[in-house]
Amino acid sequence: METIKINTEFIKLDSFLKLTSLCESGGLAKTMIKEGMVTVNGEVESRRGRKLYKGDKISFEGNDFIIGEK
Repeated sequence: METIKINTEFIKLDSFLKLTSLCESGGLAKTMIKEGMVTVNGEVESRRGRKLYKGDKISFEGNDFIIGEK
């Protein structure tokens, strides 16, 4: 599991996918999220604006991440 450090209170799920280069664009991130391909804390997440906070765990296409503080 890789830790992704953010220096803000939260990051939105679609922005997270772009930040980690898992999706090349916001449109692709939106599609992947709506198709149920992303889980947050073990549950499928379909809201691209879902706010991710320190300690949240994200899984996408076999990649696992946790949000940490900078």
